[in-house]
Amino acid sequence: MPDLATTLPPAGLPPIKGFIETSFLDWRGQIAAVLFLPGCNFACPFCHNFTLVSDPDSLLTLPLEGVLDRLRPFVGWIDGVVISGGEPTLHPGLERLLGEVKQAGFKVKLDSNGYRPEALTRIVERGLADMVAMDLKAPLEPLAYRRACGKAIEVERVAESLEFIKTCGVAHEFRSTICPTWHGPAELERMAEAVEGCQAWTLQAMNPATGWNQEALDGVEMYNAEELARLQAEVADPVCRP
Repeated sequence: MPDLATTLPPAGLPPIKGFIETSFLDWRGQIAAVLFLPGCNFACPFCHNFTLVSDPDSLLTLPLEGVLDRLRPFVGWIDGVVISGGEPTLHPGLERLLGEVKQAGFKVKLDSNGYRPEALTRIVERGLADMVAMDLKAPLEPLAYRRACGKAIEVERVAESLEFIKTCGVAHEFRSTICPTWHGPAELERMAEAVEGCQAWTLQAMNPATGWNQEALDGVEMYNAEELARLQAEVADPVCRP
């Protein structure tokens, strides 16, 4: 069995900084492996994978070929590979990575924050992703998004990705990590309007205790399981097409 910690990735491939061999949670209805790529263009205060952004050099770099050697015997049992992060679309070699995973016999799901619509468009049009999951952090308004993603951004770029994903024909899901302080009824209603007509919109409870920026999360509360289930049923599910 290859030692996944000893070889740097070939030139042009993004570094892989984390690997889950089997996940039942990261791709709904599928058994998937998960690869984590470093770096992000957001600084979400509630991020729980922040070491990928704040100190990626502290994490081992895993060679793609070693990862694929681990996974090839399970083609047909493992349904696909999720490429997550961080923000994968920051890496120029992402398309090569996706292509090699598909050539190994696996479907590909791409996780993204949607800030690089040109990269998402190119990946989908080249047939390199079988599913795209995009995070919707807040209503598509500059101040709301700045609070949720930790910096000022061009919200129009997120909106462009959202509209492309809804209409491009690829399987997709939108995900929102929410808390009562930032995502009350009015905010959730505006987010619902933005994603209306999508295939799926999944709400997740923000956990301030595990977040990156504890100062920004001071006083932020959590939705409990019952509240989250009610919001999923009453707010999120009704705007998704059958």
